[in-house]
Amino acid sequence: MKTAILVMAMSVLGFTAQAQKANNKNSSTIVLVHGAWSDASAWQGVTPILEAQGHEVIAVNLPGHGNDTTSFANISLQAYVDAVKNAIGDRKNVILVGHSMAGLVISQVAEEIPGQIKELVYLAAYLPQNGESLLSLAKQDADSHVGKYLQIDQATGSAKIAKDGVIDVFAADAPAQVGDYLTNNIKPEPLAPLVTPVTLTDGKFGSVKKVYIHTIDDHAVSFTFQKTMVKTNGHVSKEYSLPSSHTPFISMPDKLAAILLTVSK
Repeated sequence: MKTAILVMAMSVLGFTAQAQKANNKNSSTIVLVHGAWSDASAWQGVTPILEAQGHEVIAVNLPGHGNDTTSFANISLQAYVDAVKNAIGDRKNVILVGHSMAGLVISQVAEEIPGQIKELVYLAAYLPQNGESLLSLAKQDADSHVGKYLQIDQATGSAKIAKDGVIDVFAADAPAQVGDYLTNNIKPEPLAPLVTPVTLTDGKFGSVKKVYIHTIDDHAVSFTFQKTMVKTNGHVSKEYSLPSSHTPFISMPDKLAAILLTVSK
């Protein structure tokens, strides 16, 4: 999603972020990873609120998204993981947040650098077990609306959501102007990361604390399936819920930020 999406959203919602950062001795580094058919600008309504409380916030833009022009032929799940690891650098006690598809990305990151991750936060995200891919998980979600709008192009190695399904799948509760912008500007998504399984172990990935933020009115990753994944994983220490569609960073950034601030304490 481009910058204009959230500029419009903030205007419609009348949202104003705090400009003055708080003096917070307990501040953390919060790394935000967007999902499929999105980019780092998705977090622009959330970032100022977190920064105002003294947190360092890093919104990662994955290869092939936003203004990044990496060829789809060179994009893999590992490329996503490496992008997040590069953003983290040598930081410790990182709160790593993944939306939707990025649930697989942050899981693999935690497997590779568990000592640097304080907590994993899954926002309406796929929560995998060892050997699962986004595709294998999505096939289990009978209540998702993605399937009827999904368009696969094997020739270009890409996947796309049909324009007439964008609002239904992603942003049913977004302001009309934002929904229209999303519909008219959605881009194809690299296919390879969606079909690549993660490799996770109990000793590494399993050792990292996990939180899940449910989105109750979600048509992309259904609330029912979100609960199923949490139950199957068995190691989620805390759950929160938002009465939102798949994109609460657009429709209710203040409420989402409040949960992330609670998690960061």
